[in-house]
Amino acid sequence: MNKSEQLRRYFRGKEIIRVMGACNALGAKLVERVGFDAVWVSGFEISTSFGVPDANILTMTDFLNIATSMNEVVSIPIIADCDTGFGNSNNVIHMVKKYEGAGAAAVCIEDKRFPKVNSFIPGRQELAPVAEFVGKILAAKNAQSSTDFVVIARVEALIAGWPMEEALKRASAYQDAGADAILIHSKSRTPHQIFEFVEKWKGKVPIIVIPTTYYNVKLSDLKRKGIKMVIYANQGIRASIKAMEDTLKQIHAEGSTRGVEEKIASLKEVFDIQGMPRMKENELLYVRTDRENLAAIITSAGDHLEEYSMKHISSEIPICMLDINGKTFLQRQIEILNRNKIYNIYVVGGYKKEKIDINGFNLVLNLEYKKTGILYSVMCALKQIEDKVFITYGDVLFDHIILSRLLDSREDITIIVDNTFDSKNYGPERIVDLAISMDKPQKTKRTLHKETLSYVKRIGTSIKPEDAQYEFPGFMLLSKKGVQIFKETYKKCSKIYTKKPFHSAISFEKANISDLLQEIINSGFPVYCLEVNSGWLEVHSLGDYKLACSLVK
Repeated sequence: MNKSEQLRRYFRGKEIIRVMGACNALGAKLVERVGFDAVWVSGFEISTSFGVPDANILTMTDFLNIATSMNEVVSIPIIADCDTGFGNSNNVIHMVKKYEGAGAAAVCIEDKRFPKVNSFIPGRQELAPVAEFVGKILAAKNAQSSTDFVVIARVEALIAGWPMEEALKRASAYQDAGADAILIHSKSRTPHQIFEFVEKWKGKVPIIVIPTTYYNVKLSDLKRKGIKMVIYANQGIRASIKAMEDTLKQIHAEGSTRGVEEKIASLKEVFDIQGMPRMKENELLYVRTDRENLAAIITSAGDHLEEYSMKHISSEIPICMLDINGKTFLQRQIEILNRNKIYNIYVVGGYKKEKIDINGFNLVLNLEYKKTGILYSVMCALKQIEDKVFITYGDVLFDHIILSRLLDSREDITIIVDNTFDSKNYGPERIVDLAISMDKPQKTKRTLHKETLSYVKRIGTSIKPEDAQYEFPGFMLLSKKGVQIFKETYKKCSKIYTKKPFHSAISFEKANISDLLQEIINSGFPVYCLEVNSGWLEVHSLGDYKLACSLVK
């Protein structure tokens, strides 16, 4: 059922139709939200919203654009106040085609001369000749495409000071010309004039009223008199002017918004009216990006018991469950991943696996964690993944910026390298993955993010600190092809290097990610690196843990 059919059904119903005026899409949504049956696209309100008199100053396009925006955001019918039809019969033909095409259920035109003046302004209220307005009604009905579209004739004789007989004569002529309803208008302070018209009306089409000046009349009284529709044409904008001005005055006087916050709509209410919650739901359902199939692997199988300062802590829980200012290490990692639209997360657990008890990931077990290295843990999860994947260590915090920059890479294998590496801080007791690239690092005091990638020449724990350019903190992005290369290389090496040294590792079983990366590089397949100088923090010692708690909020 379209909106014209809906309005026709209301006219055939037993209840009086309640219509409220609005001047924009927001107003229309509020009208529907409150429960009115239809929206009156008020010419008076629209003119006021533009700050100009209601006197045919705005163009049909101005009114049509607003009517269109209203219709698009509500499910109830809209009835367009089209003044005198924006000109002669030719203008009316054009108007009907445009408004019907825009989805309006009805148009209303009044029998004044163009240009009109608002009905409540004293002075000039010139009526058009009956024959001229009948011609407009005929033109309007012939122009409509659907038989359900409604054309309302607004009789202004009582507004102009003419006798009741003139109003009845005009209404009868307009009905004979094909008008679907008659809007009888009055500026009397009581409804008696309107009730007299209704009692003397012998026509068959429904009667519509706008009780702006006779506002004491009750809906039940209008219904009892046989009136079919009541339009509250301008109360919305009058209320908003008063409320807005009072609010602005208070803010100006007090120099703060504190005193008005409880009186005005909350941001949540505004978001609800905008449809923001629905938009977010639709985003999850329909918005597709190159990250939609992206997975993440977090390796958290190790026990970290070799670090003396963490021995007592690590004896109770895995590092990923450390509490950092009210949230666990793992929870913070998952939140950053979710912020970048990564929801398919695999956590590789082993040591104290039963302590990993938060939600939002798939737990993969490495029961051989005492005999194996990080590479083995990665492969425990990677065998379940075919598409693009982000890989990180479970003892490294990272921010959303560093992750977002890495996810922008279009290469098959990309790692993060940190250029703040200083060989003076790395002794033989600290074993870390170091890297050397084709390009020199940007060791300047101030630098913009370097988005260009470089080739990795060497990577691993066997690189001498004095020869290294970067530290590899464990962040890696593999494309679908990169995942395939990683798996194929691992499978091949597992047959050749089982229980044998493998690059920097004492055995293939104890290998790190960097060892397989070096094998891939040696095979001639490029591994790219993205240079950073911040955005991550590794927690290996009690000092690292304290630093993390001081930095992370």
